[in-house]
Amino acid sequence: MKRTSKVIVLTGASRGLGLALAEEFIGRRHTVIGCARSGDVLEELRQRHPKPNSFRQVDVAVESEVRQWAEHVIQQQGPPDLLINNAAVINQKAPLWEILAPEFSRVIDVNVKGVANVIRHFVPAMSKRGQGVIVNFSSGWGRSVDAQMAPYCASKFAIEGLTRALALELPGGLTAVALNPGVVETAMLQSCFGSSASGYEKPGQWAKRAAPFILKLSRSDNGTSLTIPRSRSD
Repeated sequence: MKRTSKVIVLTGASRGLGLALAEEFIGRRHTVIGCARSGDVLEELRQRHPKPNSFRQVDVAVESEVRQWAEHVIQQQGPPDLLINNAAVINQKAPLWEILAPEFSRVIDVNVKGVANVIRHFVPAMSKRGQGVIVNFSSGWGRSVDAQMAPYCASKFAIEGLTRALALELPGGLTAVALNPGVVETAMLQSCFGSSASGYEKPGQWAKRAAPFILKLSRSDNGTSLTIPRSRSD
């Protein structure tokens, strides 16, 4: 019998879109294996959502942490059905030449290398099983650009290319998709839009639409660049 409940690995699960997705997936009776850098929030999630869900403090930019986490997850749960690379950081708004090297590196390390680290340590087990969906979160700024956002734009353009190339490399049964979540009110959006961010959709509302969309992704979507559909009221 085909399993209807999925094991979902989700990075950046402690806030914003990641937290909203974790709550929505669990509410739909799926198992969420989440990671984030925020230990305090993760402990709260463990209390609210006990096993088989799990939440671990991991910096995706540190490969050794990702490797240890992946080994533990695969040993305990097996390969995930759905792997969602959501963790990301954004640069402070400034012209490219004013952004210091450490800040630029951090954006690339988390947003691009972090995604590669997660793929490197989870996808082999998914490939061996012969099924699974990989969703790499992109952005509207991965398909267009804006002033003072060069590092973030560069990282999300990279995710678009990385995902298309990955899709060509995957064996049959696996799927890779670059997904633009749309514009949602998060701390990241507030850093860019200021007070006007409050006029956009809240993460919890967004997740009710995003979760079923993600769960329906299939092999026919492999290599595509998709966007979460907007609500009918938008």
